[in-house]
Amino acid sequence: MLKRAMLSGIVFSSIFLVGCNKEEIIDITENKENDANVMSESESESKELNLISEFKKEIMASITEQTELDSESIEGIMVSGSPVKGIIDISISFPKDTKVDDAMIKQIIKDSIKKVSETENITISEENITIKIEKL
Repeated sequence: MLKRAMLSGIVFSSIFLVGCNKEEIIDITENKENDANVMSESESESKELNLISEFKKEIMASITEQTELDSESIEGIMVSGSPVKGIIDISISFPKDTKVDDAMIKQIIKDSIKKVSETENITISEENITIKIEKL
């Protein structure tokens, strides 16, 4: 009986130890593809941030050039969306006492978006542009 218990213990221990000594093989090509996907996503985000920055600069410059407003008269410009996907939202705010023609400001913004889009070789249709003008 003691021999049988020892033999069972040895068999159990060897099975248990072999199970703990498992080797894992990692396919490096999968990791490289994942790294490439992560890099392309970060490059895409970087491109979008650069485009948003370009839109802001161009809108600010165009408004100050084509109107009597200076850059300090513009409370703020917020550009969001996904320019790479062709969607953009713009919110611009002016002080309450500032007299601006909303239609003219919207046209200046659309022209600015068109100019940057052509420069950067992206397409943004007018249906995907949302412009909000606020007077604070």
